[in-house]
Parts: sequence; C-alpha cells; structure tokens
Amino acid sequence: MRSCLIAALTLFLAAPAAAEAPVSAAPPVLSFERVYASPGLDGPAPRQARLSPDGRWLTLLRNRPDDRERYDLWGYEIEAGQWRMLVDSERLGSGRELSEEEKMQRERARIGNLKGIITYQWAADGEGVLVPLDGDLFLARLDGTVTRLTDSEGTELNPQLSPQGRFVSFVRDRRLWVGPVGGAARPITPEGEGEAVRWGEAEFVAQEEMHRLEGYWWAPDEKRLVVQRTDEAPVGIVTRAAIGAKGTRVYDQRYPMAGTDNAVVELYVMDPDGSRPVKVDLGPNVDIYVARVDWAPDASAIYVQRQDRAQSRIDMLKVDPATGAAQIWFSETAARPDYWVNLSDNYRFLRDGSLLWWSERDGFGHFYLLRDGRWQQLTRGASPTTRLVGVDEAAGTFTYLATHEVLTQQLYRARLDGTGAPELLSDPAFTHGASMDGAGRMLYVTRSSPSQPPQSYLAAPDGTRVAWIEENRVEGAHPYAPFLAGHATPEFGTIAAEDGTPLHWMMLKPKMQPGKRYPVFFSHYGGPGPQMVTRGWGGALAQAIVDKGYIYFVLDNRGSANRGVDFEQPLYRAMGSVEVRDQKAGATFLKSLPFVDPHKIAIYGWSYGGYLTLKMLEADPGLYAAGIAGAPVTRWELYDTHYTERYMGDPREVPEAYARASAIGEASRIADPLLLIHGMADDNVVFEHSSELISVLQEANRPFEMMLYPGYTHRVGGPMVGPHLWNSIFRFLAAHGVTPPAE
Repeated sequence: MRSCLIAALTLFLAAPAAAEAPVSAAPPVLSFERVYASPGLDGPAPRQARLSPDGRWLTLLRNRPDDRERYDLWGYEIEAGQWRMLVDSERLGSGRELSEEEKMQRERARIGNLKGIITYQWAADGEGVLVPLDGDLFLARLDGTVTRLTDSEGTELNPQLSPQGRFVSFVRDRRLWVGPVGGAARPITPEGEGEAVRWGEAEFVAQEEMHRLEGYWWAPDEKRLVVQRTDEAPVGIVTRAAIGAKGTRVYDQRYPMAGTDNAVVELYVMDPDGSRPVKVDLGPNVDIYVARVDWAPDASAIYVQRQDRAQSRIDMLKVDPATGAAQIWFSETAARPDYWVNLSDNYRFLRDGSLLWWSERDGFGHFYLLRDGRWQQLTRGASPTTRLVGVDEAAGTFTYLATHEVLTQQLYRARLDGTGAPELLSDPAFTHGASMDGAGRMLYVTRSSPSQPPQSYLAAPDGTRVAWIEENRVEGAHPYAPFLAGHATPEFGTIAAEDGTPLHWMMLKPKMQPGKRYPVFFSHYGGPGPQMVTRGWGGALAQAIVDKGYIYFVLDNRGSANRGVDFEQPLYRAMGSVEVRDQKAGATFLKSLPFVDPHKIAIYGWSYGGYLTLKMLEADPGLYAAGIAGAPVTRWELYDTHYTERYMGDPREVPEAYARASAIGEASRIADPLLLIHGMADDNVVFEHSSELISVLQEANRPFEMMLYPGYTHRVGGPMVGPHLWNSIFRFLAAHGVTPPAE
C-alpha cells in the first residue's frame, strides 16, 4: 500500500504542470484499531429478526453506531413502512453486573460480548414484547409504554411468555417460577434439593454442544408444561480460576469431561402452578442425552428426542402428557457404523399428525415426510439441505436452505407431497440466510457476497423482495466506504486431498509487485462443523491482514460441514490426523506459487484451530515459519463429553485414539516459533489445556511465547483488547522474520 502511494506522489512531483493528470489518493490502510472500533465496518448488524404473530410488524435487535456491541429493540411497521425504537436499552437498563449464571449462559450462546437487549419474545396478541434487560423482565407495548414485570436482586434466567400470553415464567435460584402477566410469580418446583439440582435449565453440554438452551416447554394450550430436572451431583468439579486484572475468582464448575459421568436429566409434566407432576418415562438407562423436547400442535402428545451416549442413535419418544408413558415412534441411526448422528432443529410437527424431518440417512442432509408410518423423501442430491426455514401448510410447501456449488447457501421451496422440482428463490451471486413467520407467509432474508456486506430484506413466499430492511450499500457515509478502493476480492479454487477429494480454498492478495514473494497468513479451524470457505462477506479483519502486506489463505479440510457424510467421516476417532495432512496439502500448494515466499507461511487458529496449529507444528517441523495457537484444546480428555465422544468415542473404550489425538504427547517436537494465547477465565477450553502444554514445553526446554488475557473467557476481543491481540500476533511474526518484502 505505502509503495503505491509513494510511487503516485513521485510521479505527481516529477510531472510538469501542463501535463499533470488527476491522481487518485491511495485508500487508507485498514488498522486493527479501526476493525474493532464503532461503528462496525460491516455496516448495521441486526440480530434476531422476528415477525409479529399477526404479521404486522418486523422486530429486530439493532446495534448502536457509537457502540457496536450494545443492542436496542426496533420495530418496523410493515404497512406504514416506518421504523421505531421500541426499547432503548440505555434508558431502561440499570447497568448492574450480570450474575455468573447469566454470564455463562451468554457464553454458551456465543454472545458474551454483547450488551443491552440480547433476546426478546412476542406476546401472543401481537401487541407487546417480553424484554429481559440487566437481570429483570419488562413488557414493551407497541404504544410506547413499558411495564416492569420483575424487580429483584436475583437474575431471571430463561424467561418466556406462555403461548397464549397469560403467564410469564423464568428460572431463579435453580427453581422455575410462574405467574400471571402483570402479577406476582412464585416458584412451582421443589426447594431444598441441594445446589446440585436445577429445575428449568438446560445442562452444560445441552447449552454448549446440543444448541439447546431451553429447560422447560409450555403446552400450546398453556394447561401443562414440561420441566427439566437436572441433577449435577455425578458430574466432576473443575476448580476454575477466573484470573482477572485485579484479583482472581475461583469457581467450582460442574464440567463433564470425556469419559466421566454426565448430569442425570429427568422430565416432569405439571400444571402452571406446579400441581399434578408426572415423571416422563425416558427408559431405564439414565446415561442418555435429552436432545429436543416438543409438544404436538394440539397438545395431545410430547415428543422427546433421546440420544444415546455414543450418539449413533436418536429415538423419537411419543409421550402421553397425562401419564408420562412413552413409546418409540421411530429411530434415526448413523448413516454408517463409523459415524454419528448430527442433531438439528430442521423438523416440524404438522397439524395432520405428520412430521417433516431432516436426515443424513442417504449420505447427505435431506428432508423426509413421515405420514401414517411411512417415510417419503422430499429432497435429493449431492447438495445437502442445511436448514428448514418455514412451512406453509395451507399452501402445502416448505422453504429451506441448501448448498449451491458448495460455497453458497441458497433458498428453495418445495412441496410437502413430494411432487415437482424444488424452486430456487434466491440469487446465486450471494450466499443466504433466512427465517419465516409461523405460517410460512413472509420471508426475512439475509445475504452477502465477497464484495457486499450483509443485506436484509422482507420477501414474499416466492422470494420476491417486498422491502429492504438493511440495503447496506457501501457508499456515502457507510463506514467501509473509505476502504472500498483497497478491498481485496477473494479468489477461490480447489486442490486434491491425498485420496483425490477436492478441498476448497480462498485467497486474498495484497497489492503485489512483480517478481516479489509475499508472506502468507494461513488461517484455519479444521474441526467438524464450521465451513470457513464461502462466497460470502468475509469481514474487515482479513482485509486488515492483507493491508499489512500478507496473503490471507483459508482451506476447508475433510471433516468440515455441508459436504455430506463421507466428507465429515474421516475425523471419526482420528482428530489431529487427516485434517493435518489436508492443511499440509494447502501449504504445499502455496509453496508452489511464484508470488508466495515459501519460507514465510505462518499458521493461525483458535479453539479447534489452535489445537490444529499445534498438531501441524508437531507433524511437520520446519514446514511452517511460525504458528499461533489461540485457546487450544491440547488433550481431549479435558474437553466435554457430548462434543468429544461424538467424534472420538469414550476414552475408557478407545484410549489409543485419544493418545494419538493428544497435542501433549509430541509437544516436544515443536521446533518452529510458537505464540500461545489464552483467556485466563475460559470456561469452555479451560486454562488447564494451555497450562499443561506450557509445562511440557518448559520441561523439554522448548522456546515459545505467550500472551494471556486476564478476565477473558473463550472470546478475547473488544475495542481495545481486540487490537492488542492482533497487534501482538503481528509483532510476533515480525520478530521471527515473517514479514512482507522490502519496498
């Protein structure tokens, strides 16, 4: 960047006045400070867009221009086409510190950094919204009035309005409380059962790994509700020291490490006042997971997804609410014996008693209809469906997202009777997300591309745009507009894995001079789940790295999502193996490029990516110039049951698989420069992962560097700490000679 500016200035000064030509100024360099400052460079970042029950309003959480992490509640009156702030979080909130329980729930939901309003729920009459804020509950009406529902020193966790809006419920002091809206709530579950017993809360692994944050479920008619009772007594205690800048708080955290006992989860059906409790029969084996709980649309039955500990089977239990008696309606088993069952929320119980269900039984994620005991496959092909967006039962259609040529998500509509071909509703030039109202009559669509930050709009069921919510054009006063001229458009391609499987990569290049070779910032995640290479907006951070003169490179190895069962399966009981080799293939490809400096390839990853950095350095000393491992898992026996055993099995049964996967056993092989980073209050990948690695490296007399963040959890970021983190990374690279070529 600087060389281009200097060259332009030299030409300007040397040229005679008469021949002077207009010279456009070089775009400003994008700093890490600006990346983390407000307003956010991506433009407005609305969250939790929801349509009101009557379809008259769209509500969402919108962040403030001067504080990108604080959200207020806004409403869009669709017919009038007007926006209104419904709840000002600063004006209404007290600003008091959150309880430890709420902080940890926010960490589970990956929103620990957010402030103000983080969630809300529409009232059934469409005239108000339940808003939790700073530990208390408020009911905001569309006429601008706000009613405080609770005012206590404790925190109201997991608040809900009942389906018809007559009751408000929440968890306080490990008990479920229920009361009439506007009236006093009282606890409806037993007291005096000890600190290990919780009612109405999802257990740790359900929140962290099963994406189930709910611990109680109202019947549609509000006559009964299902409540989870969790006994954490069998779960081992991790003494977690949350080391902060001005002191250390010690927490005894119930953390079920792989191969140890889980919490015992039971379900009870009861009246809204806690009377007539009935225990649900989940079977004789208590060592199971309660994955999902749903009521039938007519409240005639409760459906419980019971997952075995090995996660190779899900039994759909149909439960009688009056007696708690259960029978297996059907079972979903792993698509192959050396695989697992992926949980999802891609299902819908229909009014006629049938079920729309997502399954990988044919090797790819597709939708099936179960009606009258018979299965009918509704979607097919090697492009997996990824999310159920909505169902319009009156029209006999459902809308969903599916991969398109691997790198984008597109919207489709198909018929519930299986006739006809699915209809594409979106523009393939963008990758999409979407949601719908309960009746499937209105779409809320988000989309982005490599050159367009996220946009959002309302659409008709056929995908036709009705109104922009955030057009987010990068022009005028848009925060990214000053940097658009220097925006690096990503390039995409594939390389072959050792078995010939195509692996997709993405590359962003800096302004390069012919004949010079450039360093590579090789970023990876590598674990099962996230797909990193997509044709969507990549954000400003990668652009800031490119502006420093580095090539930014990402590769999706085998094991990542949205490519089908056979692409994910190679990680089964083999973490730290195939993904290491796939990333090595990426490094070999990079070294073959004439503009890459083969001696300056630095690797970086966080969480599983941090683990992968360590395994890559151990497997191939000298291949990489340096490695950055952020919050790495180092020994899988220290991580939780549901995630780890899904892929690795039980360490009591396959200890050899865990030994091979460990980043501790061969840590002394690390010979290249290493920067280890960890938040010292991390409750997900607890600090013991890094402290054990630190000890091993020191005992082996292996040099390495550290950057620890007191008070920070698994997410290390913010307007000041984010730049500190990334400036530290690039100072580390500069100290070890991983720098751009001289100008």
